[in-house]
Amino acid sequence: MGKPSKMALNVIRSTSRGLLIPRFKPTHLNSPLKGLNSFLATMAKRNILLLFDVDGTLTVPQKVIEPGLEKFLLSEIKSKCTIGIVGGSDLKKIAHQMGGDKVLTNFDYVFAENGLIAYKNGSFLGKQNIQDYIGENKLQVFINYALKYMSNITLPCKRGTFIEFRTGLINVSPVGRSCSQEEREEFELFDKENKIREKFVKSLQEKFPDLGLVFSIGGQISFDVYPKGWDKTYCLRHVHDEQFDEIHFFGDKTSPGGNDHTIYNDPRTIGHTVTSPEDTRKQVEELFKL
Repeated sequence: MGKPSKMALNVIRSTSRGLLIPRFKPTHLNSPLKGLNSFLATMAKRNILLLFDVDGTLTVPQKVIEPGLEKFLLSEIKSKCTIGIVGGSDLKKIAHQMGGDKVLTNFDYVFAENGLIAYKNGSFLGKQNIQDYIGENKLQVFINYALKYMSNITLPCKRGTFIEFRTGLINVSPVGRSCSQEEREEFELFDKENKIREKFVKSLQEKFPDLGLVFSIGGQISFDVYPKGWDKTYCLRHVHDEQFDEIHFFGDKTSPGGNDHTIYNDPRTIGHTVTSPEDTRKQVEELFKL
C-alpha cells in the first residue's frame, strides 16, 4: 500500500499539563488513517478524566440539563476522554437533573453524595453510611441543636424539611427544602446580605468541635455536614487504580467554604472554576481546542 496523500496533523494540548491528543485529518474519507484516528481516540480516552459538579456547572440550580450541553458531552467529549459526575445530592435528584436513570450509563462514573454512593459504567461500586460512622446518639444531639438554632432565627419565610438525612451527609436548610423556586431565590439574596448560613455553621463548629465534622455551604438554600474526608475528594478513591494521567474537575463553588473547594484544590486534580453551564461548555471546548 502506497503512502497516503497530504494530511493535516492537529495536536490538542491541555494548557494545564501539556496533554497531547493527536487528531489526523486525511484529505479523503477512505484514507487508511481513518482507522488509526479511532484507535488513537480510544487510547486517549483512558488517559484523562473530566469530573463535573451538577448544580451551577452542568445545570442551572435545581433545573434539568439542557439538551445541547448533554449532546455535546455525550457525542463530542465522551469519545475523547472518560467523563463523570460528582454531586452532593442523592442519586434520585442527580438522575432527575441529568435526564433520568440513563445517567448511569451515559456517564462513565456517577458519584452521588460526594462519591459515598458510586457507579462505574452503570455498575454499583460501593456505599458508605454516616449513621453507622458517627452513631445514633451523637447524631441526635447534633440534629436537636440544629433544629433549636433554626427556631430562633427569623427569615423572609420558612417552609419544611429543614434537616434532610442522606446516606453520607446531613443537609441543613434554614428556609426549608420544600420552599418554592421564588422563595429559594429570595432566601439566597437574604443570605448574601445577612450571612445566615455562615453564622449557623460557625455556631455548629463551636458547639461540636470533637465530632470531626466538615461544613460545606453550597447551592442556594442549605449547607452539608459530613465527616472529615467525606467531601467531594471522597470520589477520587474510586478512580485511583485507573491511573489517569489527568483528572480535571469543573465546579462553581470553588472558593473556600464552597462544596467544590476541596476537590478543586486537591493536588490530584486540575481545577476549573465555572460560572454557568454555558461557561462549562466553553472551558471544555478550550481544553480540547474545539
